[in-house]
Amino acid sequence: LRPPIPVPQTLTSLLPSSHSYRGLTLVLTFLSYTSYHLSRKPISIVKSQLHPNCSALGPNPHNDSNSSTWCSWAPFDGDNYKELFGALDNAFLVAYAIGMFISGIFGERLPLRYYLSGGMVLSGLFTSLFGLGYFWDIHVLWYFIVVQVCNGLVQTTGWPAVVACVGNWFGKGKRGLIMGIWNSHTSVGNILGSLIAGAWVSSAWGLSFVVPGIIITTVGIICFFFLVEYPEDVDCSPPLHHVMTTSEKDPEAIISNEGPLSLSGQSSVDHSNSPKEPAEEPEAISFLGALRIPGVVEFSLCLLFAKLVSYTFLYWLPLYIVNVAHFGAKEAGDLSTLFDVGGILGGIFAGLISDYTGGRATTCCVMLVVAAPMLFLYNHVGQNGIGTSIAMLIICGALVNGPYALITTAVSADLGTHESLKGNAKALSTVTAIIDGTGSVGAALGPLLAGLISPTGWNNVFYMLIAADVLACLLLARVVVKEARGWCGYMARKRGYVVT
Repeated sequence: LRPPIPVPQTLTSLLPSSHSYRGLTLVLTFLSYTSYHLSRKPISIVKSQLHPNCSALGPNPHNDSNSSTWCSWAPFDGDNYKELFGALDNAFLVAYAIGMFISGIFGERLPLRYYLSGGMVLSGLFTSLFGLGYFWDIHVLWYFIVVQVCNGLVQTTGWPAVVACVGNWFGKGKRGLIMGIWNSHTSVGNILGSLIAGAWVSSAWGLSFVVPGIIITTVGIICFFFLVEYPEDVDCSPPLHHVMTTSEKDPEAIISNEGPLSLSGQSSVDHSNSPKEPAEEPEAISFLGALRIPGVVEFSLCLLFAKLVSYTFLYWLPLYIVNVAHFGAKEAGDLSTLFDVGGILGGIFAGLISDYTGGRATTCCVMLVVAAPMLFLYNHVGQNGIGTSIAMLIICGALVNGPYALITTAVSADLGTHESLKGNAKALSTVTAIIDGTGSVGAALGPLLAGLISPTGWNNVFYMLIAADVLACLLLARVVVKEARGWCGYMARKRGYVVT
């Protein structure tokens, strides 16, 4: 039997009901991942300060040199600064992608609260070390690369842990809407990270990293004392993870439910999830076993390209605004937060629509299809005026981050509690890590490709992003067809036809 992780008695007395514990879980995990993204964002804001336009600041006040890079921070003062920025991004993201594939396996076998809190404290340490390079006057590339690699590895503790905690407390019924709202932590973290980093970027850019490092460490300590992993740990009933309908006896219905989505939204009872006496803890699922769950491969590959687009914007949008719209570093950072505002709206919209229709893959596919022409328009007319830029950033943020948010939250939770697992909830962290780990490969490729392609022109970067959106959509085609067949079968049964 898995021994329950002790929870402070004062907390137990303050939160007598399961609803209160669910609320506490949502709040703590929201704050946790907000702080994760808050600590990732500063690098995109500080880039323009590491290699600013020194000519606009006048001659070098320290000597008579006519160098146009006298105010840049070595080693980013050369003509290859974009490639070096891409190397920084890639160091973090490649380490994150590799670490994510094994992080979920550890997350299933270690206490989630300890695993999450420890990762947050270490993330705060490495985030601060990057900023301390400013105060220690460090100008060697390897220092920043090593810090980024270490930070990428420890930050993999976050996503599998928080999704597993939320999935343990919330069933499938309104999971899309709840997790769509909850997933706004990504955009909230990006916005706060931009604002905090922007406050010091022009005066002492090291504080743009040190302050977020202190914040994530503090939140990690709070989670260590108050996060509750499982309802059973505080004598609460577990949620219903599957929606059972009488139509499941129909062969066509079984086919439609074999994927990650069934036509959920209808009331039902899953007796296998009713409170029982503690039983022997099931073994955690293997990596290959998680890959066999229907839908895991398709959604993982789709996320690879969707996250490629999202993270390219995350790391390069402020610099794009500086180069194209000619704003200052702080103004560009503030304007880039509108992309994340759109991401909040897109995640909520995607979750709400997918709950109502039962079509997670179809919702993602439609948003990805619309996102491609909107990215083209933003690149060509998005800088024609401040009003146009604001509107286009919000729309593009919603369409790009909506599918990304849906896949990494509701879809991951659906697959991690898939009915083919027969009640074994020990797959949630592993499945989440596989999906997000595959997506993180795209997250690593996007900024790297942007760094390599941007010297040839920003138009080519946007063509790359549009192609990635189209590929993400195509990879979901099989699941979309399965959902369409399920809808047709459902409508036929509703009208009294016999489906054979």
